[in-house]
Amino acid sequence: MSLWVLLLAALVGMLAGTVCALFELSVNRLTEGRLGWLEEHPWWQAILLAFLASALLGMVGYWLTHAFAPEAGGSGIPEIEGAMEDLRPVRWWRVLPVKFFGGLCTLGSGMVLGREGPSVQIGGNLGQMVADLFRLPKEHGHALLAAGAAGGLAAAFNAPLAGILFVIEEMRLQFRYSFLSIKAVGISAIMGTLVLQAIRGQHPAITLPHYQAPQLQALGLFLCMGLAFGVLGFVFNKLVIACQDGYLALHRNRRGRFVGIGMLVAGIFGVLSLYVPSISGGGIELIPHLVRGDYAMATLFLIFVARLIATLICFCSGAPGGVFAPTLALGTLFGVTFGNLFYAAFPELGIEPGAFAIAGMGALFAATVRAPITGIVLVTEMTDNYQLILPMMITTMGATLMAQWLGGRPIYSQILARTLRLAREREALHKTG
Repeated sequence: MSLWVLLLAALVGMLAGTVCALFELSVNRLTEGRLGWLEEHPWWQAILLAFLASALLGMVGYWLTHAFAPEAGGSGIPEIEGAMEDLRPVRWWRVLPVKFFGGLCTLGSGMVLGREGPSVQIGGNLGQMVADLFRLPKEHGHALLAAGAAGGLAAAFNAPLAGILFVIEEMRLQFRYSFLSIKAVGISAIMGTLVLQAIRGQHPAITLPHYQAPQLQALGLFLCMGLAFGVLGFVFNKLVIACQDGYLALHRNRRGRFVGIGMLVAGIFGVLSLYVPSISGGGIELIPHLVRGDYAMATLFLIFVARLIATLICFCSGAPGGVFAPTLALGTLFGVTFGNLFYAAFPELGIEPGAFAIAGMGALFAATVRAPITGIVLVTEMTDNYQLILPMMITTMGATLMAQWLGGRPIYSQILARTLRLAREREALHKTG
């Protein structure tokens, strides 16, 4: 049985890699096609058409989610964590098509959403699908669920080790540790990455310059930056929950209102993606420009504030899309700002702002998700900057400890707790009604 489970884990990884690669290619093709079509029109027509096209895409994405699989809304990672604790159902026959096509529409509309969270949910649901089709016992089904999540994340970022660590570290409270389950997770992450590289190529997820390790005297600055990131991560998590509650108060889970608000949000970001691309989309494409120093300090601050607000507006609306990539972009913005300030204050240290930008990517992830080791490895695999491991460790650990000291909880745990609370309230209302 153990060998059979591992073979199925390899199958799950291959499926996750294939579907997630197709998801990425489809989102890119839709985005490029939409923008290319709009550029053929005069500006006054382009504005109207951009709004209408993205609003239509948003309508499809939000309607599919609300009508067929509400659990496909948002990132999807909390749903996988809940399923691993037997607290949330895994309706893969609904979630897979809704997450793929709904996410394709909302991400393709220009909203500030990431495809990485959806890739984790898609992978996890593929794992559960294989477990159900082969009628595995619950214990082995949980192993394939976790393996699929790892394969999905590995394929999303071309980062197999980060996919393994994400399940083991971030989902440590839900993951059922055993030698078999860890091997299944590892095999799935490997196969998902191999399939992705066969389809998309072997290049890193983000092409950036390679930086040398900073001087020892500069490492204290990375710790200072990490503490600031801890505060930012704590505040960001609070804002996410408050914003989700605000949206719920607006639409009250009524389909017409939910879809209508989503159409408005998608339409607005469709226009922004045409004229202000730096504050639309997931943000992965923006990161190389930030690291290279293409923006002035004042512009960096404005982009950071705008993307912070945009991330909250889009992610908290319930659209099928994640917050992984937007968080990495915010961390890069915050980090390169610190790097520029330190460069001006301590020119004798030979500081490279790009190194702080890369460390910042992992720091905000660590502060919000509370998975510092995953953040370090993820950014290292994504950027191929292995010389920066030590400053990244200092920054991410500082961010994690500060967020923990402030009393914050991991963002996905907070979202899952909120989802379970709302489900209990609806059940109680249904019984009394």
